[in-house]
Amino acid sequence: MIKGSLLRDAYISAGVTIANNKRKVDELNVFPVPDGDTGTNMSMTIGNAMGELKRLGDDTTVSEVASVAASALLRGARGNSGVILSLLFRGFAKGLKGLEEASCEDFANALELGVDAAYKAVMKPVEGTVLTVSKAASLKAREVCRTSDDSVFWDEVCAAAEETLARTPEMLPALKKAGVVDAGGQGFVIVLKAMRDVFKGGAIAEPAAAAQPVKADSNDSFKTAVSEFDEEINYTYCTEFIVEKDPGCPDPFKLRAYLETIGDCVVLVDDEDIIKVHVHTDNPGKALQKALEFGHFINDPKPKIENMRIQHENKVNEVKEREEGFSPAEPEKEYGFVCVAAGHGIEAMFMDLGADVVVKGGQTMNPSTDDILRAILSTPARTIFVLPNNKNIIMAAEQAMKLTDRNVCVLQTRTIPQGISAMLAFDDSLGLSENRIAMTKAFEKVQTGQITFAARDSEYEGHSIKEGEILALDNGKLSFTEKDINKAALKLVRKLVKGDAAYVTLIYGADVTDENAEYLHQIIQAKLGDKVEVMLVNGGQPVYYYIISVE
Repeated sequence: MIKGSLLRDAYISAGVTIANNKRKVDELNVFPVPDGDTGTNMSMTIGNAMGELKRLGDDTTVSEVASVAASALLRGARGNSGVILSLLFRGFAKGLKGLEEASCEDFANALELGVDAAYKAVMKPVEGTVLTVSKAASLKAREVCRTSDDSVFWDEVCAAAEETLARTPEMLPALKKAGVVDAGGQGFVIVLKAMRDVFKGGAIAEPAAAAQPVKADSNDSFKTAVSEFDEEINYTYCTEFIVEKDPGCPDPFKLRAYLETIGDCVVLVDDEDIIKVHVHTDNPGKALQKALEFGHFINDPKPKIENMRIQHENKVNEVKEREEGFSPAEPEKEYGFVCVAAGHGIEAMFMDLGADVVVKGGQTMNPSTDDILRAILSTPARTIFVLPNNKNIIMAAEQAMKLTDRNVCVLQTRTIPQGISAMLAFDDSLGLSENRIAMTKAFEKVQTGQITFAARDSEYEGHSIKEGEILALDNGKLSFTEKDINKAALKLVRKLVKGDAAYVTLIYGADVTDENAEYLHQIIQAKLGDKVEVMLVNGGQPVYYYIISVE
């Protein structure tokens, strides 16, 4: 039998372990756009329960532990992977309800309930995902629960999950082609094994130490390695630069050794012709001066020096502003709108169209169920439409809907242009049902194009993709790759514009200059002629150079 204190420790260890391995799970995402956040979403989801679990004493019951964890995971769920993980843990809470200690059979029941809830939450379940892996664990748990003790039971369950995870590439061609297993399934296996290790007498996992400098022959991406350093600010300036090597360049190890004497979080990547450097230091000038002994700086990208203490303060203030802005409101009108968006221009567009609250989020920054719930509660309306505007946020929005007594309708908008079109189709003289139908019909007609970059090397749907290459997405699917952003955008617009198209909207992102956006706007207008009106909007969004709407 497993006591409550042991289950508590197992949950905590699982949270620490998935956090330690989130990068490994993120990198399993097949699609090479910079949104590989399955591991991050699962880590943040279970991480939301860590504080509450640590406050439980040794006299706690398995029922209390499971209930506390399930509630926190549900509210902290981010992305589809996080929502599914929260539903699996909710099954544990239902299966262990009212119990002081739990047997193998109790856990088998709990797994079954969680898997059933997870399958029901997904509109079109696909085998070869975390659903399949969790189902295999559940079936094995039912098979061996009456004939195994605790340690053997969990060994069998974990083995079944791992064996099924290894077969996911045979179930999903995209996984097989990329040579990886399912990311969500991998995350769930990590969680299960961490729990098992505690049940078998192991210690609670310790948080991983700060990442070590990347070796010259490492396959890790420079950007990913740098993102690991987000814990404590020991030095003021984050300094990044690229040096093109001079003939007879000294051993780059000497530069790394010097940087480690004036700062920390040193990442140095030594390629054939260049040296990429990231360092936290109080003396960026010394770092740049030393680098000149090894070569010369390139113009694109230019060296970057940022004050991390100011950045940290700004982030803290941003969180405070968001939390203070989401205070509960009494219904004062019939209809209200909650939209998810990132980028000052896009956020302003939704507010201009009548949105009551814009939740900051989107690609790489999925808001939690609780973020969306608080936005719903702060909307002064009796009926509230929620527009996720991203396929990976829809499930979290639907879970938020279940946590409130407000009348909430989650529209299945998957892109920013779909959300804008839905808002434009709203008619306050119509009822909920009529508006839902009209808004859905409107956003389903919109063609969405996106121009972004490859976060890593990949083989995807017949495309051999190199890190940094420009990707053109046609309604969420990879259409082609390019070397030039403008060429990619023009080519994608031509592909999206059909015979009856009348409007094209170019929404340009934070990494595109006003001058370049206006230049592209003029070229596209000239190519399409007078029959199609091309509009240009400064969206300020991250990740995507351009979001293109065609109607």
